[in-house]
Amino acid sequence: MIEEQITKDILKKVRQVEVRTHRLVNDSLVGNYHSVFKGSGMNFEEVRAYVPGDDIRSIDWNVTARTGELHIKKFTEERELTIMLLIDISSSGDFGSGDGSKRELMAELGSLLAFSAVRNNDKVGLILFSDHVELYVPAKKGRSHILRVIREILFFKAQGVGTDICIPLDFLNRIKKRRCVAFLISDFCLPGIFQESLEQLQPKLKISNRRHDLVAVHVSDPHEMELPDIGWIRLEDSENGQQIELNTSDNRVRLKFADLAKTRKSVLFQMIRGSGVDLLELSTNHAYLPALLDFFGTRKHRRSR
Repeated sequence: MIEEQITKDILKKVRQVEVRTHRLVNDSLVGNYHSVFKGSGMNFEEVRAYVPGDDIRSIDWNVTARTGELHIKKFTEERELTIMLLIDISSSGDFGSGDGSKRELMAELGSLLAFSAVRNNDKVGLILFSDHVELYVPAKKGRSHILRVIREILFFKAQGVGTDICIPLDFLNRIKKRRCVAFLISDFCLPGIFQESLEQLQPKLKISNRRHDLVAVHVSDPHEMELPDIGWIRLEDSENGQQIELNTSDNRVRLKFADLAKTRKSVLFQMIRGSGVDLLELSTNHAYLPALLDFFGTRKHRRSR
C-alpha cells in the first residue's frame, strides 16, 4: 500500500513537471532550440546541374567528366542531435534558501531541455553523478523515454555525497564516440583545495569540448554568496561534514565571506570560459527561463556571424 502511494506520488510529480515544461517549450523555446545547436555532420542529398552562383568547391568532377556538363553535390546539415544531460546530484545540491533547492532547479532545467529535444525529434541521454557516475541512461527518442529521464532526475537517490566533475566527463568521452551536445549542470562545489581541483578539471573540459558541444550550467543560491545578518550560526559542508561557527552580525565576517565567494566564482568562470566552454549561470532566486533564452540568443547570434 505504501509503495503504491509512493508510485502515485512520483507519477503525479512527473506529470506536473511535464505539464509545466511542456507549456514553457511551446510558449518560449519553439524555434530557439532548433536554431542554436548543430547536428553531427552533413548528409548527401543529390547531384544536380551547376547553375551560376553555386560554390565551385561543390563540383562533382566524376559526374562532370561522365556527362560533359558541370554538376555539383548538394548536402544538407544533419539535424538529428544527441543531447546528453550530465546532472550533479551530490549533497550540496540539496541546499536552497528560498522556495526551491539547487537540485530542484537542476531537475526542472534538465526536464525542459529534454522536452525541447523530444519536440525536435532528438535523442536524449542522462548521466547522474556525485563523486562517481550514479546512473547512466542511454540516449533514445520518444515521450515514454523522456518521462523515464525526468523521473530519474527528480527521484534518483545518490549513494555518494561528494562532487567529482572529472568523472562524468571521462565517462561521456568513453561512451559517446560521435559528437553530441552535452549540458553539464552542477553547482561546481569542487572537492579538496580549490585551485588544485580547477587544475584537474580544466584539461577535462578542454578535451570534452573538442569532442562534443559542451555547455556548463552553474547553479547557485544567493546565500552561498552573501551571509544574512542573523547572529551566530553553524555552517556545515554537506559533502564532507566539516563545520564552522560564524558571527554573521560581524560586518567584517560577512564582507570576508562575500569577498571569498566572489573570488572563487570569478576564478571558476574564467577557467570554464578559458577552456572554450559556453557558460550559463542560474540562481535559485531568479527565474531561469529568461537566462536560458538570453543564452540561446547569444549562441544563435554568434553562430550566424
